[in-house]
Amino acid sequence: MATLNAQVVSLTGLSPNYASAASGGDKIAPGERAFAHIKNGGGSPVTVTLTTTAAVRGQTVSNVTVSVPASGERMIGPLTADLFGGTTDGLVALGYSSNTSVTIAALRI
Repeated sequence: MATLNAQVVSLTGLSPNYASAASGGDKIAPGERAFAHIKNGGGSPVTVTLTTTAAVRGQTVSNVTVSVPASGERMIGPLTADLFGGTTDGLVALGYSSNTSVTIAALRI
């Protein structure tokens, strides 16, 4: 897994840098203003799975899945610590059904 540093969106503008999605998934620092921008350059949809760590009344919350269409993109967030913060490192874990032709940018506003 690769840990991605958040790029800050500002009034002067941001031309974000995108990294190739890691085969073992990626991690991002959580936050109320943190989100991921996923681009799928492939010919088939890709499912992004965000691992949840929250529990409500002792019941675990299901992981969040987002379908990114072929040649499409999705912005996913906010990536809050109370829902997604990893129990060992505090980071948000994202997994991909396929990482071929998939890029990601960790962003914060």
